[in-house]
Amino acid sequence: MGSMRSQVKPEKAAARSSGALRGSRPGPGRPSREQSERRNQELLDRALDLFLERGFEGTTIEAIVDSVGMARRTVYSRYGDKLGLFKAALERAVDDWVVPDEHLRAAECEDFEETLLGVARLMVDNVRSPSGIRLARIANAEVFRMPEIGAYLWERTARVALAYLTDLFHRRLWREPPSQATINDTAMAFLILIVEGSFQMTAWERITRDEFDRQVEYRIQLFLRGAGAMA
Repeated sequence: MGSMRSQVKPEKAAARSSGALRGSRPGPGRPSREQSERRNQELLDRALDLFLERGFEGTTIEAIVDSVGMARRTVYSRYGDKLGLFKAALERAVDDWVVPDEHLRAAECEDFEETLLGVARLMVDNVRSPSGIRLARIANAEVFRMPEIGAYLWERTARVALAYLTDLFHRRLWREPPSQATINDTAMAFLILIVEGSFQMTAWERITRDEFDRQVEYRIQLFLRGAGAMA
């Protein structure tokens, strides 16, 4: 008897171990975490495309889920309603689009005017990218009806750029930095005059890179003279 028990127990243990391993794996129809994340990204991308194409009011969750072949209950359980899905899609697009701080710092060099030109190029090229233009169109269409969208876009785009610019100007623009309020105003002036102004310039008129650089260099010179006079 004792010998039989010693032979049976390892077999039962192996069976239990095999069963445990099988139970830890996803079922035949259950997607992996990576698959679920890819499907969710596909959902958010498609939702943003439809919101841009049809507007918030003209887009239904049914149209979105039908276009990606996803169950409605999955979307409702994850995002609650159409507004929740819209915000999630917009937030993901913004987070993927914002120029990281380390990329802006990598554009810095010993020549401060060249540094500003490099930073302006990065920022304007980012705004002019397909994803940047898409975000601008959506924001222009919906921001007045949903102010919270405008607040989010400000925090994740302009606020990030201003934080970098105020730090850059504090470090390099003046020999003796002025008050923080003046530095903040200077950063805002650069954003409006150089970045937004250059975007408007290229959005309405096709110009060459050389012409773009010439105009931005001129604006930067004006900016530096004005900022220097404020110190």
